[in-house]
Amino acid sequence: MRLIVLILLLSISNAYAICEQSMSRSKIVVAGGSITEIVYFLGMEDKLVGVDITSNFPKEAKKLKSIGYLRNLSIEGILSLSPGLVLAEEDIGPPIIINQLRKTSIDLRIIKEKNNLNGIRNKIMCISKILNTSLDENEDFIEFENKLHMVRKLKKINSEKIKKILLILMMRGASPVVAGKNTSGQGFIDMIGHENSMNDLNGWKPVSSEEIIKKNPDYIIITKRAFKNFSSLDQFLSVPGISSTLAAKKKNIIVKDGMSMLGFGPRTINVALDIDKKIGD
Repeated sequence: MRLIVLILLLSISNAYAICEQSMSRSKIVVAGGSITEIVYFLGMEDKLVGVDITSNFPKEAKKLKSIGYLRNLSIEGILSLSPGLVLAEEDIGPPIIINQLRKTSIDLRIIKEKNNLNGIRNKIMCISKILNTSLDENEDFIEFENKLHMVRKLKKINSEKIKKILLILMMRGASPVVAGKNTSGQGFIDMIGHENSMNDLNGWKPVSSEEIIKKNPDYIIITKRAFKNFSSLDQFLSVPGISSTLAAKKKNIIVKDGMSMLGFGPRTINVALDIDKKIGD
């Protein structure tokens, strides 16, 4: 019992340590699009010297030096920018990069991810503390808090009129890769108070037309990346399996930027409100 309590205390202590103010904030490298978005949200973009390729918002971020892909970074690419601080999402990789960075004088902070409303808020607050910025008079954060409250209310309302949603991340050949449980897609659908039609799957999985027909979603949310495979909405609606769903028959198809929806940064709240409006209509 004492061991369990000690482990919990150490875990809590480590979580607080991650968010402690950094003494090396003059040159920042970010690995993770949602964190880049938050750095801009906090008005600290002038400290950025490099970002990974998932950092495509705002568009100004794409002008910064690239360190490569979040899950396949090299120590040389990061060290070449001489950062004092590296802010990273939990998907940072390969695993060796973490050990290599911790052997340097660089302050590495790997920000905890939770795909829910509190997770977004906590991520903003954590990065704000690391960068020593105040949120008290930040108008963007005040607006964010108001929208957060709105989403909480909508989730409660939607729980009484639940719709089944199929969320498509990308296409693998003719098979859609969809959100199962333990994904950011599942987290997003939960956040708006509806049901993931594929919650019996685990992770992001390709599914057959038979499985889609069996689940018969009321709405289909598809990322822009996946939708680019089709020349028109009609072509998408003709895909075997999808064509037989209630969502297709009623043209309840919502196309959204994947990063803004699934990154669980400040924009995710805006996407939630927009999708709720479309479903509500």
